[in-house]
Amino acid sequence: MKPQLLVGAASSGSGKTTFTLGLLRALKNRSLKAQPFKCGPDYIDTKYHLLAAGEESVNLDLFLSSESHIRNLYAKYGSDADVCITEGVMGLYDGYDGMKGSSAKLAELLGIPVVLILNAKSMAYSAAPVLFGYKHFNKNINIAGVVFNRVSSETHYAYLQQACKDTGVECLGYIPNKKELEVPSRHLGLSIDNSFCMDDFANRAAEIIEEFVDLDRLLKISNMPFCLPDKSEQDELDIRGDIKIAVAYDNAFNFIYRENLAQLKRLGKVVFFSPLDDAKLPSADLVYLPGGYPELYLDKLTENKTMLRSIKAFAENGGNLLAECGGMMYLSKVIVGMDGNPYSMVGVFDQEATMQDMKLTLGYRTFTYNGIENIRGHEFHYSRIKDPQMDSISDVSIYNAKGLRTKTNLFRYKNTIAGYTHLYWGELDLMNLWNHKC
Repeated sequence: MKPQLLVGAASSGSGKTTFTLGLLRALKNRSLKAQPFKCGPDYIDTKYHLLAAGEESVNLDLFLSSESHIRNLYAKYGSDADVCITEGVMGLYDGYDGMKGSSAKLAELLGIPVVLILNAKSMAYSAAPVLFGYKHFNKNINIAGVVFNRVSSETHYAYLQQACKDTGVECLGYIPNKKELEVPSRHLGLSIDNSFCMDDFANRAAEIIEEFVDLDRLLKISNMPFCLPDKSEQDELDIRGDIKIAVAYDNAFNFIYRENLAQLKRLGKVVFFSPLDDAKLPSADLVYLPGGYPELYLDKLTENKTMLRSIKAFAENGGNLLAECGGMMYLSKVIVGMDGNPYSMVGVFDQEATMQDMKLTLGYRTFTYNGIENIRGHEFHYSRIKDPQMDSISDVSIYNAKGLRTKTNLFRYKNTIAGYTHLYWGELDLMNLWNHKC
């Protein structure tokens, strides 16, 4: 038995992340080990979770992986925790195709209750029909209670409590409408305001939750049996190969799914290196350049000439290299920054990546490539490749969540493969793919 819940909301911007961070820090302050999870492909909220809880978060995505894989991940990473907290995505029922892939579908799959965060700004007793709808819309979803956000006064809260009483939804408390609980300017979700301290923010959010939310009651109503991981599956995860894998990890490159890294460690020995600070690549059979924020560190990246030459030589000599999004930009000849200036990069691909005229591109992607089907990932970026000098790999087909072909490119030069999509391979047999040189 342990408390388990999903933090859901009626829509994006309702305060799920603020509540989740405050809850994780409050539990940590109570000396409870809270294992955070994130519904969906978001690799930014998981970083927030780590800062608040002191425990690395895990993505649970019903498009990127199977239901059995999701259950195994939840059991594997939650087994040693005192509490399991899953942050939802968008509105509770918002999925890539109706309810498919939604927070509600994940809660149903895992059999865990939902605590609904409802933005009560400019709303009082009208919360009643909203709560009634969420309580009765789907009998398989257990709305255990509600926490109201952006509540202006005790009088305001009294109207909201009456709405809960009349709809039979338990009221667990509220979050006052306070400016200090707003995250400042963001870049793809992460704060770039140097004066903002996530640790202070998490502590303040935790204080608010302890004062205005009945945390003891929340833990009690979400306490339920936990399914332990299968022992044979755990043993299988410990199998390791002898491949040497170098993974870029620093402030510029750090968008890595936790289970992706666990899979790489099954292939062999993983070592980390920094394109920002290290002089050259470590010895490796495979190099992985994940996404991140190279556009925020262009001066330092272009000044590290020895690293640029080291990666270029690795690719020219036929080394196996995989680059995603920011990693792909880094392999371009030039990145044009947000200041409009060009910065020289590795130059494996004779192309220019630019942050000018930024436009968001996002969505799920499915690949068929080199005889492999159903490789999945997610695309999220504001940059673009200006006038690509090379065509996408001819034998790759890329589709969106609706099964329609996309314009997403996947580039190849010798044994270097790069594209904008953040791939998820937590469920793939990497050893088999490696042995077949895929």
